[in-house]
Amino acid sequence: MMGENKLMGKRWEDMDTDVLVKIFKELNLVELSPVSQVCRLWRLACSDPLIWGTLDFGLLKSNFIQTRASPYIWVDDRSDRRLARILRVAMAISCGNVNCMIFHYNLFMKDEHLHFISESRSPHLKRLVMPAWNRITKVGICNAIQRWQALESLTMPTIGHPPYIMEEIARSCKNFTELKIMGSFDQQFASAILQFLPKLKVLSLRCSKVSMDALQCLLNSMEYLEVLNISHCLLLVVAANGRKQVVHELDSQILERASRLREFHYCQSRLCVACQRMVVDEGIMRWYRYEDWFWRRDEVRSLDLQDYGKLFDVGCERLTSVD
Repeated sequence: MMGENKLMGKRWEDMDTDVLVKIFKELNLVELSPVSQVCRLWRLACSDPLIWGTLDFGLLKSNFIQTRASPYIWVDDRSDRRLARILRVAMAISCGNVNCMIFHYNLFMKDEHLHFISESRSPHLKRLVMPAWNRITKVGICNAIQRWQALESLTMPTIGHPPYIMEEIARSCKNFTELKIMGSFDQQFASAILQFLPKLKVLSLRCSKVSMDALQCLLNSMEYLEVLNISHCLLLVVAANGRKQVVHELDSQILERASRLREFHYCQSRLCVACQRMVVDEGIMRWYRYEDWFWRRDEVRSLDLQDYGKLFDVGCERLTSVD
């Protein structure tokens, strides 16, 4: 209102930072980019940790085709450039305030992408969800882990030689307590965890192919383990001749050891949709066949990703898509 009855209020440039943060929290990444360039105060508000606590790229996928040769994936160069551009914007605005980063299982980063986000641009990262490592080298992931010394939780795929990453986590991340494996879990993986992460507290193998030897190793030797999730897993016994047999029920010894845990999640019901999918997919879940959110779920509350984040929503995915 103008004139004598004019309301007394603050101008936009004089607004309190906490008020601006509440407003800007409703914006996505594409909308935040120009807003952050208006003035110094708005830039500061756009970088607030309340906005950037979780950077969820769960809707961002690479444009790719599968190949027979390593790394078994070919990614369109335009898709790589798109990812680099989005990461540059996000890292510039967030100013190192990202605590959790989530990537889609069909987002295939390269070492260059990983190096960019880890080199002084996300020093306070505590949780990383990255189910695809096809194009990331051993050196690339180890260098990133070395910089993420605050890392507490990691979601990762099955890899051919797990000891190296377990060793790097043990060396660099002193507060690490939570691990999720998506793929398959064998005795070698279990031994690597036992050797390098004996104080691990939370482990989820949900919807994975798991050897009974590996499961027994965990339950017998992981003294500090509090939470274990083997829901919808395909449990296998490997005979001396290499033949594999599916286990449909856990024996009393396994259940007795598991009862010592604070949480033990287990499901192999013939009526369970997820268990049925696991059998159809022969132990390696083909996530693309099912609901978009299915890969994000976990019976362990701290590992469940819930709904997609606001920062990179459907609008962002559409506006940044590769033609």
